[in-house]
Amino acid sequence: MNSIKRNILLNPGPSTTTDTVKMAQVVPDICPREKEFAGIMAPMRKDLVRIVHGGDDYSCVLFCGSGTICIDVALNSLLDKGKKALIINNGSYSERAADVCRYYGLPLVEIKQPVDDVPDLGVIEEALKSDPDIGYVYVTYHETGSGLLNPVRAIGELAHRYGKFLISDTTSAYAMIPINVYEDNIDFCMASAQKGIMGMTGLSYIIGRRDIIEESKDYPKRSYYCNLYMQYEYFEKTGEMHFTPPVQTIYAAKQALTEYFEEGEEAKWARHTRVMNAIRKGIDDLGLREALRRDVQAGLVAAIVYPDDPNWDFEKIHDYCYERGFTIYPGKMQSRGTFRLCALGAIDEQDIRDFWDVFAQALKAYNVSVPAKYDR
Repeated sequence: MNSIKRNILLNPGPSTTTDTVKMAQVVPDICPREKEFAGIMAPMRKDLVRIVHGGDDYSCVLFCGSGTICIDVALNSLLDKGKKALIINNGSYSERAADVCRYYGLPLVEIKQPVDDVPDLGVIEEALKSDPDIGYVYVTYHETGSGLLNPVRAIGELAHRYGKFLISDTTSAYAMIPINVYEDNIDFCMASAQKGIMGMTGLSYIIGRRDIIEESKDYPKRSYYCNLYMQYEYFEKTGEMHFTPPVQTIYAAKQALTEYFEEGEEAKWARHTRVMNAIRKGIDDLGLREALRRDVQAGLVAAIVYPDDPNWDFEKIHDYCYERGFTIYPGKMQSRGTFRLCALGAIDEQDIRDFWDVFAQALKAYNVSVPAKYDR
């Protein structure tokens, strides 16, 4: 196999992949309705449930699309007639969930919370206590726009206490931070292949309780393509996706899952932690500032505030790094300019040391002060 140029992606997805995952896409052409191909997806679905320690009472449903398709599918498919969606909105991706509800015209209870701190559990409980028509609670596990880690286990406990179920967008935590759906009180979670399992873009999946999925058969149908029960039922009957699957992407995901289990949950999280520690060391060495306190971060994303330096130009710094094999990404904080560095993908701490060398060279090339200047 010829060597493939290796780029270090420090953006929040897609991730840096191994050459073996890349090359797993090079397969003979096959009709996705062949039994041979369906035979790939059955164990894959079980493996994706196994990553979050779910048992037979959980199922995995695959979809063709980016992570946002899972937000769409879960929110529109799992709300019964006469029920309201409760969305905890404290970041760009939970705002997206609220937008999905608005686009569908779903009854919505939106709890807006600060983007730079954990939400107030008392406010959430009061909403649950005062409105019996809430159907489910939705929270983003890890807000990739800021790096915030939400207290999902505690929020799930509140949801269950008041007879609701919990949907969590785990796209930027799944297969990175160890998750146990039972211990973490998660009824539904979701992710995309290009994130934690370090596969390719185009395959996403919802993992959730079978009993609720089957009950949703009788819920209002709000979308034809994005309906959870329809896709689930088709898988259960045929072993296939209802609509044309992303064939090569699924072969890559199969290889990525093999590599995930070879590395192991704890070892993989330890590697992501090493990477984040190296990211934080560079931040400190250059006098850069993060938008969030580290004690509220997930340990996978650092949102770095743009320096107050007249010579700072993100695009120029980005391009300098990109030309040398490193990708950085602008932030999604509502009130300030940031860029993000993510401990994601098939990288380790030496890659981060190499990145900081290049980044420091970029600062020097454009006369940006070190340590970084901040007016306040």
